[in-house]
Amino acid sequence: MADITLHRDNEHSTTEIPNRFIDEYMTNANGEFVKIYLYLLRCMNSPGCSFSISKTADKFEHTEKDIQRALKYWEKMNLLRLEYNEDKSISGIYFLDSDKVSTENSGTFLKKTDSVCPPTAASGIAAFVSAPAAPNADFISASSAPDADSASASSAGGKHTYTADDMKYFREKEEVQELLFVAESYLGRPLSPTDIQTLLYWYDKLGFSADLIVYLLEYCIAGGHSSLHYMDKVALNWKDAHIQTVEQAKRNNSTHSQLHYGVMRAFGIQGRNLIPAESAYIEKWSKGLGFGQDMINEACSRTILAIHQPNFDYADRILTNWQKQNIQTVSDIKKADAKFQSSKRMEKPAPAKTAANRFNNFPQRTYNIEQLEAELLNSAF
Repeated sequence: MADITLHRDNEHSTTEIPNRFIDEYMTNANGEFVKIYLYLLRCMNSPGCSFSISKTADKFEHTEKDIQRALKYWEKMNLLRLEYNEDKSISGIYFLDSDKVSTENSGTFLKKTDSVCPPTAASGIAAFVSAPAAPNADFISASSAPDADSASASSAGGKHTYTADDMKYFREKEEVQELLFVAESYLGRPLSPTDIQTLLYWYDKLGFSADLIVYLLEYCIAGGHSSLHYMDKVALNWKDAHIQTVEQAKRNNSTHSQLHYGVMRAFGIQGRNLIPAESAYIEKWSKGLGFGQDMINEACSRTILAIHQPNFDYADRILTNWQKQNIQTVSDIKKADAKFQSSKRMEKPAPAKTAANRFNNFPQRTYNIEQLEAELLNSAF
């Protein structure tokens, strides 16, 4: 990709970071976005420094889309203006003076997007912020007041649809506006009405804070899942696990990852991630049956020894049987194994039955060979 020309509207010869950027922009921005902006400032004030999307991606070990997403984020914040070629690739980056951004808009991120998005291609957030609470507005289902019962289940999938009155209520919350803007920046695309409905559902019905929702977005995107449908399943799982803070979510994710990696090692699974059905088994074992990492790993190891291949259903039967027998620790397993082996030794083999035929349809001899040998030896003396 060709180098991109950088411009500026001031004559500073050193790399300066305005206090306004630190006070009003940096604290709410993604850390990687901040790195890209600082690097741009550095390149801007270094005549010998060349800048390109590909070089920057290599430097920060990101993808080119990650770099473009960061640039578009700062453009929406009115700190940059991007220039494009005919093929829609970025050809120039024009730095805007943050001091010229109106004080009126500096406190609300979403309002900044209004001047960036053309009226003919307004983003979902811009529509959300500016849409009047009129009967023909988007998101309408049935008229209701914006209280705890204002969201009603729609006919499709049991999801909730917020009404025009609800939207008016949420439009007045700056926290919600900033949340939607950050979500749009992370997803790298304008939010659709369905996206906004989903995010509001997490915020309103699941009771998630804006910080927890932002972490949910970061966690899923970092794992390669940018679909809100996938994120919605994670959100519902967190709700079931009574997760309400970022710290709780981080601890849950750490435990979740350790369990998954432990099972993959025990089963010898390499070169792929677990599919949802396999992950569901692990959730059942850890939360439904209450087993820890060591017990789950033991069941997986015994599965491999028994059938020589990973099989979640076979391991599930082992763990379910242990749960029924109240076997909860590795020590319990050893005791159960010892008891089983002892019972096998105590069992006497049943006498073999011989089918009657013309060769053995007469009474069989019952003498003891060892006893006869002993009598024979004694008689010799």
